[in-house]
Formats: sequence, structure tokens, C-alpha cells
Amino acid sequence: MAWSTRQVAELAGTTVKAVRHYHRIGLLEEPERASNGYKRYGISHLTRLLRIRRLVDLGVPLAEIAVVEGPDDRAEQALRALDAELAASIERQQRMRAELAAVLRNRTLAELPPGFDGIREEVPRSGRSLMLLYARVFSPEVMDALQEIVSRPMLPVETEFEGLPADADEATRADLARRYLPEFHRQYEAYPAMRDAWRTAPGGEAYAASVVVPAMVEYYNWAQLDVLQRMNALLAEE
Repeated sequence: MAWSTRQVAELAGTTVKAVRHYHRIGLLEEPERASNGYKRYGISHLTRLLRIRRLVDLGVPLAEIAVVEGPDDRAEQALRALDAELAASIERQQRMRAELAAVLRNRTLAELPPGFDGIREEVPRSGRSLMLLYARVFSPEVMDALQEIVSRPMLPVETEFEGLPADADEATRADLARRYLPEFHRQYEAYPAMRDAWRTAPGGEAYAASVVVPAMVEYYNWAQLDVLQRMNALLAEE
């Protein structure tokens, strides 16, 4: 029995293009040609194609098929490496499914870094955006601390800061900075990573500042920024 390229490809569940590619890379021997010049494939070619398809379906890259079919220890090593890659992929997909399930329960979680599913509802969208940006520049330890901070109930002083109008007078801004400062001290004591957030930024302090400072200018109004500057001045004095 002899088949054309199209016929043997259909029998093997692949394409003519794939068969020709296997010829080019040396995985499949060229068959003899009939008197009319057309290739004539036999059982050995079909069996070979089915073996290639079997390994490809298992996830073996074409470049590794020759190694996997070899008699030495490299074949087992290649298969074990593939198994490890698949295990890591499955773990990643399971994690993605868990995160997707959380997003289905609370759509706002799509606007937050992974692990922030316990964030309090009062955090505005601007605050969620800041968390996304922070996750790109601060260390995992800092993000763990932030996750805990934004998961607890909002303090009155924090609520006051979030609702501070842009035209708040100087006395109001100065008073809020003075009353907000102790909360920063408590956070530094409870979460030491927060104290060194800038210094431990993976990309460096300058890189972190190039992202965070414009973001704060974007998401906070003038009065809120003034309160933050006043608190930084008070911290510097201390």
C-alpha cells in the first residue's frame, strides 16, 4: 500500500506542511518516488509519523524528539525535564484559576496585584491603581506589608485623608499631617519592611521614585500631597 503526501498526512492526523517540515529537519525519511515523480509513503512512514505525533502530543519539542528516542540516559533526563516543566505549568494554571475565581467573586480584584483579595472596600480606585504600580517597583516583603495594611479597617485619620478636598486650608493640612504621623510610626513598627521600602526596591530607589512620585501626583490632589510632604518633613526632623 502506498499513499500520497496528503493521504499519509490525513491518516496520521497532521498536515502536508508538517510532513514536509519533518523531512527538512530530518525526523522523517524521504520516501521513494513513483514514475510520475510523486512521493509514495508506506507503512513505515505512517508509523513514524504517528510516533512523532505521539511525542508532540506529550509536549516533546521537535528538537528534542531525537534525544528522547535515543538509548542513553539523555532520553530519561529530557523526559524528566519536560515533566518538571509541565508540573510548573499546571501549578501556574491552578494559581491563575484560583485568582480568576476570586475576581469572579469581586471584580475589583482585577485592578489589584495577586494576594490582595482581602482589601477593604473603602479603598478607592486610585488606591487600587497605586497598589498595582507599587507591585512593580517594591519588594515582595513591602507588598506583603501593604496587603495587610489595606486589609484592616480604615482608621478615621485615613478616611479623613482620602476625603481631604483640594482647597483644604493650611491649618487643616498641618493638623492632619500632625495627627497622621503617629499612624506611620505604628506601621513602621509593625512592618519593618515599610521603613526600608525605597532602599530595598529591586530596581533601585531612583527607579521606584520615577514610577511612584508621578503616580502620587496623578492620584492625589494638591492638599493631600501637601499633607504627605509635611509628614515627610516631620519624619526628617525626627
